[in-house]
Amino acid sequence: MVKWSEFELATIPEIFSKIDKDVVGPAALSRCLIVYPWTQRYFGGFGNLYNAAAITSNPKVAAHGKVVLSGLERALKDMDNIKQIYAELSVLHSEKLQVDPDNFNLLADCLTIVIAGQLGTDFTPEVQAAFQKFVSVVVAALRKQYH
Repeated sequence: MVKWSEFELATIPEIFSKIDKDVVGPAALSRCLIVYPWTQRYFGGFGNLYNAAAITSNPKVAAHGKVVLSGLERALKDMDNIKQIYAELSVLHSEKLQVDPDNFNLLADCLTIVIAGQLGTDFTPEVQAAFQKFVSVVVAALRKQYH
């Protein structure tokens, strides 16, 4: 079980309260698909993903980016049970979708970049450390089925 400091328990939900969820999720997923084009293979049913403009204007990418962010928000409600919260998603991504688990780290990095852009100077090194810990725990939970 992860030990969360009081600062982390206060800071992580605060980050989510300050961001525009309708922008961050889609922007993070779009960034991931553009910067790491091999990740596009998991989104074959999303239509045109041929260039950055197509990806950023794709409604299916935007919708799935919002799903990803709302999935992260589920973990905020019970930060001591993140592995249990993501158990079904771990099975889905490993067994049915067969997603390369390294892609979770890539998306987490893109999410961090987008959130840093939204929060600006409020995204201090201490805030980033708390957020990185949170997404690392989420990524570990998603990777659990792969072990």
